[in-house]
Amino acid sequence: MEPTAAQWRNLCRSSPWKWQSLRFTLRWGIPTAQRGDGREPPAPVACWLRRPGALRVESLDGALLQNTSGINDSRDGLFISGNRKPWYLPPHLVTPVYDGDGLVARRPEAAYGEPVFGTPRFAALLDPVELAGRAPVPLDSPFANVAEPGPITVVEHEGRTAWQATVEPTATYQPTSPGHPLLYPGRTLLRIDAGTGVCVASQALDGELAGAGHWLAIAAVDEYMLDDLFEDTSFGLTDVRAHIPWELGPDA
Repeated sequence: MEPTAAQWRNLCRSSPWKWQSLRFTLRWGIPTAQRGDGREPPAPVACWLRRPGALRVESLDGALLQNTSGINDSRDGLFISGNRKPWYLPPHLVTPVYDGDGLVARRPEAAYGEPVFGTPRFAALLDPVELAGRAPVPLDSPFANVAEPGPITVVEHEGRTAWQATVEPTATYQPTSPGHPLLYPGRTLLRIDAGTGVCVASQALDGELAGAGHWLAIAAVDEYMLDDLFEDTSFGLTDVRAHIPWELGPDA
């Protein structure tokens, strides 16, 4: 049986509770019209992400492009800001409302947010809640959904199960990052990874942006990732492959 639109939306709300670390490769696509001008899309990248907020990005040949610094810094200053937001817990420490399939039907208040590389769409595809909204719309407002998926099919994406649909935004659609929506004008072909809730592929189908989008290949979920992977300077274990000099005093 193919997923329903309600199940699709619940999967799009579920990412914060489905994984804590992710290793993947990502490439962006440019509009077909721009390819004729000789423009090249950005080079693919390899990424390591550990929630909350730790990210390492490398080129495919191993050159470091970005890594998070200060992931263990004190956050004391946040707690005197005079509003509630600094006191929110990470999503995985807060219990949402689940549906009968174990997907998130209603998201609670929490400290949501993903790290960014290059474009805010990077964070949006990791947690595509903007495709569904935080909770179902009231039954007396059936046309208030932020996006309307067409027929939903189960497909294979880079060896993993994904849900695919052609989606159109409605008048109530608001991207997580203004100006950087996951949904392009007109129709957008989307794939949501069934195991993580991550938007693993998008492609604009209409207008001047037709052909733009992204392709994400998940390599591992919930791998153990040390702080050293993300810090600028490693303070971890000694590399025992290197000779360690032992200086002796003159009386030795």
